[in-house]
Amino acid sequence: MSRNLAIVPAYNEVGAIAATIAAIRQSAGDFDVLVIDDGSSDGTAARARAAGATVLRMPFNLGIGGAMQSGYIYAREHGYDVAVQVDGDGQHDPRHIHSLLARLREDPELNMVTGSRFLDTAGEGYRSSAARRIGIRVFSTVVSRITGQRVTDPTSGFRMTDRHGIELFARDYPHDYPEVEAILLMHAHRLRSCEIPVVMRPRLTGRSAISSTQSVYYMVKVLLAIFVALFRARPSSAAVETVDAADAADAADAAHAADGVEAANGVEAGEDAAAAAAAGPTGAARVSEGVGATDRGRGGEMAEARDAVAEARDAVAEVGDAVVEGDR
Repeated sequence: MSRNLAIVPAYNEVGAIAATIAAIRQSAGDFDVLVIDDGSSDGTAARARAAGATVLRMPFNLGIGGAMQSGYIYAREHGYDVAVQVDGDGQHDPRHIHSLLARLREDPELNMVTGSRFLDTAGEGYRSSAARRIGIRVFSTVVSRITGQRVTDPTSGFRMTDRHGIELFARDYPHDYPEVEAILLMHAHRLRSCEIPVVMRPRLTGRSAISSTQSVYYMVKVLLAIFVALFRARPSSAAVETVDAADAADAADAAHAADGVEAANGVEAGEDAAAAAAAGPTGAARVSEGVGATDRGRGGEMAEARDAVAEARDAVAEVGDAVVEGDR
């Protein structure tokens, strides 16, 4: 039987956290609830425990990325098969959790399903401010170009991952405004994702960490992070196959095969080389060929990304105008 976890990041959400937990329990009773209290200075942790959730308290405010990675590490270490993010402010409607789960189970090749505010043609629900919607369209264009598939709501945190996604995000998760980068991380590791329509609600209490005057800064920073992410090392197809082989091998043998490789080739290169060593000389040759193919393919991908980022420049200026107009 599948073990399912709802990860609820919360920062000073004492007014909303109990209602959020109750809604999850009512709509998705087969999901355990883990609240990540991200250094709150109010009674969020105590209120969450009183509502019946397991609570992890961060020693200080890590931000949404650090809080969510802590949740994924917990999910991995406790053997969960599925994890869904449900924000503690009440914007994510837990009634959609089983819709996300049904879509994830429908296609065995899917690793992540995201709830999109913009796939519902009826146009219902909360969709954020005009300035932010412009920014979301810019991110949507850039991310869709890079991944080669339509992405309508790249800033949605209402997402569900399978065991592969949990393992990936437990090891590596963007810390600063992570929603957009997480999609690219899935793409880089050849994991599949899709969107389904959901309806979101306004926050129950409090204010967003990103004010209208910060929207332009947020957009520029995320676009820069996207561009930098294209230069990160990523696994070749051969490396993915040999990693699977290493996982099937005895842990002691895998450790022995990796001995000394990281020191010779660097940490990131060592991960691929260790996987190749576990598969033998043939695997090592396949990794080398795969890395070369990946590098050649990356050039075209980066060229497309540069074009998309260039197209976004005018939209950034448009967002700035919208923010100024909205603040008047």
